[in-house]
Amino acid sequence: MKIKRKTVLNIVLIAIVLSFFVTPLGYYGKVFLNRLLAATPDIIREDSRERLPSYDWTLKDANWDFFSFERSKGKVVFINFWASWKLPSEAEFKGIQKLYDAYGDQVDFYVITNEERPPVEEFMQLKNFTFPITYLIIGDPAPLEILDPPGSYIIDKDGYIVVKENDIADWDSRKIRDLLDQLVK
Repeated sequence: MKIKRKTVLNIVLIAIVLSFFVTPLGYYGKVFLNRLLAATPDIIREDSRERLPSYDWTLKDANWDFFSFERSKGKVVFINFWASWKLPSEAEFKGIQKLYDAYGDQVDFYVITNEERPPVEEFMQLKNFTFPITYLIIGDPAPLEILDPPGSYIIDKDGYIVVKENDIADWDSRKIRDLLDQLVK
């Protein structure tokens, strides 16, 4: 019995589709597709920017110590809300890591999760991300809207929200780097 070429191609196509659901190849393929489809965030026009009402916000650092967001007053701030179990969050992290490597000494990075510390540390170590993780205190009031992961803000030195992105984004783009260069001057 001879198998038709069309049948072989259909079997191969089905195997590829199934691999996206039952193998690690599928996981990495989905991360890759999310990165590929991520767009550069829009910059809010100056006349439409909202200012933070305050910097009164208590968070926890990577050592699980409390600190005040007040320490970032007068600085450029990058905030990203994430969850290790949300695939789009991981897809953004490669770009965030590159931004952190380039601007970590000029911009305050807050990569914020509400997860417990052990799985977050394991995730960061497994994926080789080195930017600092911040832990959200659930129920504590914040000076801005807590976005669903992945959601992000860029805030200028005067406390104005320059970027508000409520979806996956390509953070390592020329447009964002030019914006940060301008904001840190």
